[in-house]
Amino acid sequence: MTTTTRQRILFLCTGNSARSQMAEGLLRHLAGDRFEVFSAGTRPAGLNPNAVTAMAELGINIAGSRSKSVDEFAGEQFDYVFTVCDNAKEACPIFPGGGRRLHQSFEDPAAAPADEQLQVFRKVRDQIAGRLRAFVENRH
Repeated sequence: MTTTTRQRILFLCTGNSARSQMAEGLLRHLAGDRFEVFSAGTRPAGLNPNAVTAMAELGINIAGSRSKSVDEFAGEQFDYVFTVCDNAKEACPIFPGGGRRLHQSFEDPAAAPADEQLQVFRKVRDQIAGRLRAFVENRH
């Protein structure tokens, strides 16, 4: 009997409120159960409602997610650790759980003016989705 171990992926951001949460939801959606996917923040700030709305537009429900501290994953092993903002990359130069580090900084949609936020959330969501599609395609 053969057992396959799914690769473990952690997305890191500062607040774990938007970019890393959307990345977690998108990778689960794009790759099904091929990976074990988690997200965390260096300073968790609560799930941003605009992230929930932007994801719901794609039929992905992240409403039940919560912001988690990277400390909750101390001692765990990951195959890949993605940082999705420069602050997280600087705050976690070495993740104790090991794994290959990948970094791409995405604009902070929560920093956009209030009347433009949802539009920026959509743009960032789509940028992250494009990056993750390429990641999944390269792991067949």
